[in-house]
Amino acid sequence: MAQKREAVIQVRNLYKIYRIGENRVRALNGVSLNIYKGEFCSIVGPSGSGKSTMLNMLAGLEKPTKGEIVISGTHLENLNESQLVRFRREHVGFIFQSFNLLGTMNAVENVALPLMFRGVPRKNRLEKADKMLDLVGLSKHKNHRPNEMSGGQQQRVGVARALVVEPEIIFADEPTGNLDSNTSAEVMELMKKIVREQNQTLVMVTHDNHLASFADRIFHIIDGKIVQIEDNRGKGEVVRK
Repeated sequence: MAQKREAVIQVRNLYKIYRIGENRVRALNGVSLNIYKGEFCSIVGPSGSGKSTMLNMLAGLEKPTKGEIVISGTHLENLNESQLVRFRREHVGFIFQSFNLLGTMNAVENVALPLMFRGVPRKNRLEKADKMLDLVGLSKHKNHRPNEMSGGQQQRVGVARALVVEPEIIFADEPTGNLDSNTSAEVMELMKKIVREQNQTLVMVTHDNHLASFADRIFHIIDGKIVQIEDNRGKGEVVRK
């Protein structure tokens, strides 16, 4: 059961308040949750619900107004900007909606890029990128540039790039937003499979309830609050605030 597993992400009483003119907008309004190692979780909600703010907080891209975010024992809210950059580089992988691949590089080079920032020698990083592309089913597309691949293939490159740094946590922001429904399902199945096989922790933000349903647990967020938690592993858990 999840309760016996290690909580890799702990969020306690998290608030994010923006000042817009005279008004205060509560993007996050007292969120608390645990996410466990090896778990695929989705945060789902309509536009403006606070889900993207939540992801940015968890990834250390935005500072909370109040509350705690503990990832692998580190309190993110206490880190300065350079410490946050180092933390992301060492612990986190990102999958983006827009793929964010460099058009001048082939698939292997795109996947190897994060390793370059870590100072990994070229030969080593290309070998590792090569293996990751095998893992995501792109053995025949390693030398292709983004404009020579379909959207689904490009997003598989994006998944491989997130995995190549062996992150403790992968954050995915609307990862299939630019794909058709069949390709979206394929990418979701791939992400689910990799989380299982690599014992990774994946946190995905989406507005799409169907895509959210691929996850082990679904956090429904409305107006900056978690209003419901669905457990897809058999035991339903519902939280009302």
